[in-house]
Amino acid sequence: MKKNLFEMGAKFEDGWSSDNKQKPKKEDNYEILAPNKHNLIVQKEKRRGKSVTIIKEFFIKKDELKSLLKELKKILGCGGTIKNSSIEFQGDIANRVKEELIKRGFRFKR
Repeated sequence: MKKNLFEMGAKFEDGWSSDNKQKPKKEDNYEILAPNKHNLIVQKEKRRGKSVTIIKEFFIKKDELKSLLKELKKILGCGGTIKNSSIEFQGDIANRVKEELIKRGFRFKR
């Protein structure tokens, strides 16, 4: 008979795995809206003496958000990133970003 390596009294069923490298995938639990149904918010922040423009709450797929960010970075000539369904741009470019998103059919809160 083989010696059991786990003698602490734990029960290991069929679904158990010792590989802790696999992480469960997070699922996006929000609905996807058309661009004209969005109510985006523009915020400006100072981080380490630099300005950051934040556009919040996009309700589109992650890959569409990535392609939108790529297009906007190219047009505006600045850096940016995606964080929690919002886009952050380097610099104080709120008016220019807003104009470009309005051209693409997005709406903003007043």
